[in-house]
Amino acid sequence: MSKNAAALPKMREGRDEQIIDPGLPIIDAHHHLFDRSGLRYMFEEFLSDAGAGHNIVASVYVETKEMARPDGPDVLRPLGEVEFANGVAAMAASGRYGSCRVAAAIVGHADLAQGDAVAELLDRSLSCAPDRFRGIRMSTLETDDTTWLRFVIMPLDPVSGLLASSAFRQGFRHLAPRKLTYDASIFHNQLNDLGDVARDFPDTTIILGHLGMALGLDMDEVGRAEVFARWRHDLGRLARHPNVVCKVGGLGLPFWGFGLEDRPDEIGYAELATLWGPYVETAIELFGVDRCIMESNFPPDGRSCGYVPLWNALKHITRSYSEDEKLAMFRDNAARVYRIDVDRPEMGETT
Repeated sequence: MSKNAAALPKMREGRDEQIIDPGLPIIDAHHHLFDRSGLRYMFEEFLSDAGAGHNIVASVYVETKEMARPDGPDVLRPLGEVEFANGVAAMAASGRYGSCRVAAAIVGHADLAQGDAVAELLDRSLSCAPDRFRGIRMSTLETDDTTWLRFVIMPLDPVSGLLASSAFRQGFRHLAPRKLTYDASIFHNQLNDLGDVARDFPDTTIILGHLGMALGLDMDEVGRAEVFARWRHDLGRLARHPNVVCKVGGLGLPFWGFGLEDRPDEIGYAELATLWGPYVETAIELFGVDRCIMESNFPPDGRSCGYVPLWNALKHITRSYSEDEKLAMFRDNAARVYRIDVDRPEMGETT
């Protein structure tokens, strides 16, 4: 593990809340599974959260470089994670563990800076998980102030200017011919750089992870307001690209500066909705209900809140939308983007 990967503290529970709109079917469009020092969050732990009351019908597994192959060419080592996630998905698909189709879609890792060499990795990932491998994520988090690194839980060594590099672009061009998506992991100061990628690769679907995190660590209220204004402006520019969709979530991460991870008490959905509401509402306003996808980002968001209040908060914030609009944001948009079949019986609107 990279020296820039820290262990997670104990996750919160928060399961005593009444479930809001319990029949609303949800595809959890972004979660992880890993077994690391300080935290085990594997198939059983996710099933426990998914079965705690919300109607989680399927999920999208997103890479953290977990279970990578320990040897062989560096460019091919991420195959181990795809194989692992596909095995988990096969267990869930058997029906023996309930109706939630865990890892119904898989987002693997690829180092696009390796250029044309990633083509073999993409093809082999498609070959080993043809029914589920849908795209890749490569973290490109970058700011001048690196104090945020103390909160990173996955192996990560930031590289300056990666999104604009010719090597990255060379690797990126291999996604569209294979109908693969790109999950972006960036901070708000990189939104315009991602917009340049979206402009140059209009045939590739780009999924903005965690709302393009507005980095507000160690800032006072004035500083965070300035960051919010810049984030909103640049998010609006990015939203003009029709090939970009936005994942709504990740707000439990410490990077936003809410400070919830330091609180000793359990935090309910009402407080979360108050803090998160302006960001969620802005994203829906800019991208529209047809390009917003709800996510839990568990277990990382578990530092700030439990799985139950997280989904309650997102439901509360969107309570004024129509049933069709909520269905789009909580299930159907993820199904469309990640090509998950929602016509199977267990994907219905009630448990």
